[in-house]
Amino acid sequence: MALDRLIGVEDLIDRVRGYNPSTDETLLRAAYDYGGLMHAGQLRHSGDPYFIHPVAVAEILAGMNLDDQTIVTALLHDTVEDTKSTFAEIEERFGHEIAELVDGVTKLTNLQLSSSESKQAENFRKLFMAMSKDLRVILVKLADRLHNMRTIKHMRPEKQVQKSRETMDIFAPLAGRMGMQWMRDELEDLSFAVLNPEGRNSIMRRFLKLQKDTGDAIDKINVDIKAEMRKAGIPAIVRGRAKKPFSIWRKMQEKQLSFARLSDIYGFRVLVETEEECYRVLGAIHQRWRAVPGRFKDYISQPKSNGYRSIHTTVSGRDGKRVEVQIRTHQMHDVAESGVAAHWSYREGVRAENPFAVDPTQWVATLTERLSKSESHDDFLEAVKLEMYADQVFCFTPKGEVVKLPRGATPLDFAYAIHTRIGDSCVGAKIDHMRVPLWTRVRNGQHIEIMTAEGQKPQATWLDIVITGRAKTAIRRSLREEDRERLVKLGGELARVAFDHVGKRASDKALSTAAKQLGLPDAQELLAQLGSAEISAREVVELLYPKLGAQKGDEIDAARAVVGLAKDQRFEQAQCCQPVPGERIVGISYRGKGVLIHTIDCPVLEEVQNEPERWQDLHWHSGPHRAVHMISLDLTISNDAGVLGRICTLIGEQRANISDLQFVDRKPDFYRLIVAVELRDVEHLHAVMLALEADSDVASIARYRDQGKKP
Repeated sequence: MALDRLIGVEDLIDRVRGYNPSTDETLLRAAYDYGGLMHAGQLRHSGDPYFIHPVAVAEILAGMNLDDQTIVTALLHDTVEDTKSTFAEIEERFGHEIAELVDGVTKLTNLQLSSSESKQAENFRKLFMAMSKDLRVILVKLADRLHNMRTIKHMRPEKQVQKSRETMDIFAPLAGRMGMQWMRDELEDLSFAVLNPEGRNSIMRRFLKLQKDTGDAIDKINVDIKAEMRKAGIPAIVRGRAKKPFSIWRKMQEKQLSFARLSDIYGFRVLVETEEECYRVLGAIHQRWRAVPGRFKDYISQPKSNGYRSIHTTVSGRDGKRVEVQIRTHQMHDVAESGVAAHWSYREGVRAENPFAVDPTQWVATLTERLSKSESHDDFLEAVKLEMYADQVFCFTPKGEVVKLPRGATPLDFAYAIHTRIGDSCVGAKIDHMRVPLWTRVRNGQHIEIMTAEGQKPQATWLDIVITGRAKTAIRRSLREEDRERLVKLGGELARVAFDHVGKRASDKALSTAAKQLGLPDAQELLAQLGSAEISAREVVELLYPKLGAQKGDEIDAARAVVGLAKDQRFEQAQCCQPVPGERIVGISYRGKGVLIHTIDCPVLEEVQNEPERWQDLHWHSGPHRAVHMISLDLTISNDAGVLGRICTLIGEQRANISDLQFVDRKPDFYRLIVAVELRDVEHLHAVMLALEADSDVASIARYRDQGKKP
């Protein structure tokens, strides 16, 4: 079809009648006339009549042998959005089903799928919601995007780039996920031409040179395969094609190969009548040419979730060239071309009852169920993209059940695919009866056995092992719940100590009041933020009891703690040595940071010993200091009930405030943790350390100096 030509209604009806003789011609004619009337006077960017576009979308869908309702929706899909037409008018003229489909496409048109991540995640949810109502909405939208990409040269350059990026990231993978690989290939290639024209032209030039050097290899290999089919007595249709430029480019990037070293740039399909003939074809091809190891996939015995069935093999063909061959029946080919859309297609005048077509309701329900469990925007977007780009492998449970996973998945992904509880409690895995690490990449046909243990919980390192959205979401949820429990418990201890310090009680009412004042939903969230050091316990106390907090006004605060600085100089305490009042100090000037205060014995000073101009002689103010100077303590304590709470109490009894707490190592019998404490001076530090050292559950205590935190 010429892209700038409007085909007439009779031509469109003839095309639909070609696969569906019982088509409702009156309905199609009415939709064509109504759409033409509504879009009268409107022009496209090219200057052509706008109605060319809806008709072209209808023609694309007619090429997929789709039902009348989908064709009519294509003709009307922009009427509510771009004309004075309304949902009520569409419903009155064409019925409720078509009105709902048009409304669904209109809503999708308004989604900005390439917007900011939080907005994009919400729009993706709406996209999948529309899919769950009626998948034909997405089919119309994909055909709409395909025609727009075919005519994209008429848009402004920046708009071309934006639409092409959106197509490459969202619509092309979605078409592939739905099984319409031909549409995915074309969408990707059209986007590639805009996003990297030089790269595409380079592939085309090299490809033309290859054809010139070797002759028409496709025709020659076609003849070879047909000859083998005749010899084996198998009636078959053989089709050959060169792969799309973007497909070649992607393979070059993934395998880091030059074009000259790239193999299997030709693909062939062999179509037969029966499944049994598929395997006979495979035998004949492997008898004639040598199979390439690791390049065989049997999607007939293990179909993809979108209904795709085919045998894939790669062989060393004529002149040693690698050739990919796909073998399938005609019914399998219909599904391979249309994917999930095959459910609505017609063949020889009747609604196709293709045994390989997937029920779209069940397919979308499976997809959306996995995605709906993602809670945050980031998790949801990650899950969507993982699901849409998935290239699957098939593994077996010990009972012989098949589990489908994306390529690159691990036994942990397998465990979560079976059940979240299995994944959460996983402690090991066996592949084909051999114990393997959890980060092992699984392969097609392997038998996987998951070992579990009561009390096992997901670990943060698992997020780097798994690749499926389902597994990542489940692990993050478990980590959040476990971490929140710990933070709430720690926050409760910090609050109790801080309130005791001023003679008050950290009651539920007091904490709820403070939470309300800070704009937090409840006391639990306040405690969680206290435990994570987002809010200090002293802030909460001073918020509720400002007079008690003001009693320390005669003490020297941090801003006036150091003597010897110029008026315009600002200073900070170096984190590498964390000096406190009472220790000998020196100031070192840093460009952009002012002056950093170091203890006189800090190892970092060796790095600036040859730069005396940066040194400043400083000392601490001689008056009483406020307990705002932070130091870190390295503690190892018994892993017993109540020990952590008692440690917090001991620190609080010494009139010190805990500002942060981090677990470094957890063992069954001991915890090692770094506690950040706010103190007055070095004597205050010694008092806190002495009180902790005297406790029988403190195995060791030392001042923690992080030499990694250099200026």
